[in-house]
Amino acid sequence: MDSTRQNRIAKLIQKELAEIFLADGIPVYDCMITVTQTKITPDLSLARSYLSIFNAEDNDKVLKTVKQNTKDIRFRLAQKVKHQLRVVPQLVFFIDDSLDYLENIENLLKS
Repeated sequence: MDSTRQNRIAKLIQKELAEIFLADGIPVYDCMITVTQTKITPDLSLARSYLSIFNAEDNDKVLKTVKQNTKDIRFRLAQKVKHQLRVVPQLVFFIDDSLDYLENIENLLKS
């Protein structure tokens, strides 16, 4: 079970990452990236962020580009949260496929 501190830091990182992807414009293709969930380890050293990618031809290619720019994303995150966090956790990104799963279930129920 996550502590209150873990939840607060995870929400802070999720909000700031979403702002980075939306406003700062990470060099990805013409698609929209949203951060659906962020989980942080108990020692606050690793943050796992789940991304939902819209209007992309190849989600894996977009995720690969995001992973290649992880160092730059972490630097931008550090600039935004430098007064709230002493150490910025390492970032790991995953594709959130829960919307695809929901859509698949809806299609199965319709037929």
